[in-house]
Amino acid sequence: MIEFVQNFRPDSKGRISLGKLAKGVSSFRARKTAEGHIILEPFCEIPAREKWLFENAAALGAVKAGLAQAAEGKTRSLGSFARHIDDEETA
Repeated sequence: MIEFVQNFRPDSKGRISLGKLAKGVSSFRARKTAEGHIILEPFCEIPAREKWLFENAAALGAVKAGLAQAAEGKTRSLGSFARHIDDEETA
């Protein structure tokens, strides 16, 4: 399904600007088909420290379930965590 069609002209160095089409995208994978079509696949990288979550199905499922519960208003306050702060450690 094609949602958007626009013609782009490369500059003298062969570059094109995607403008708003690239919003929220950090990189593209480019493929060229045997017919000469160029296909750009957008990517949004994640920090390495968060990669584990997407590799751990159980953890990712728990996060998604928690987000769904929050969206449904099924949350409760745990109160203040101030009582757990050690003034000597924060100084």
